[in-house]
Amino acid sequence: MKGSYILLIELASDKDILIGKSGYMHFPKAYYAYVGSAMNGFKARLAHHLRERRKPHWHIDYLLKEAEIIDIILCPSEQRTECFLAQALAKKFPSILGFGCTDCRCNSHLYFDADKGNLERGIIMAGKTISDHRGCN
Repeated sequence: MKGSYILLIELASDKDILIGKSGYMHFPKAYYAYVGSAMNGFKARLAHHLRERRKPHWHIDYLLKEAEIIDIILCPSEQRTECFLAQALAKKFPSILGFGCTDCRCNSHLYFDADKGNLERGIIMAGKTISDHRGCN
């Protein structure tokens, strides 16, 4: 199975984190929604995110050294939908500019809110924007 996914992440305290060549970025204590793509399959991509990282590869790897994944929402699709999800989240939540979007035109693929429930509701609404109407689960 392939498609897009959203990692729901908790960062327990404010942190300035070195994000590879992007330099240090400030992350406030919050819950984060990271929108990613797994067009070659969910299994390998999610296994990458869930294992202990030695050498970071993507922006999200740097954040996950300091934060915890608390949920994973899958959005199965034959089409690339991560930018649609990111744009839907951008309408409601602040973001970390330039994070996770070096291969597209989005401003970010990482959004946050201090209220976990509010972010979860926003993720559900974003899932409803996917063009094939399959949504996320």
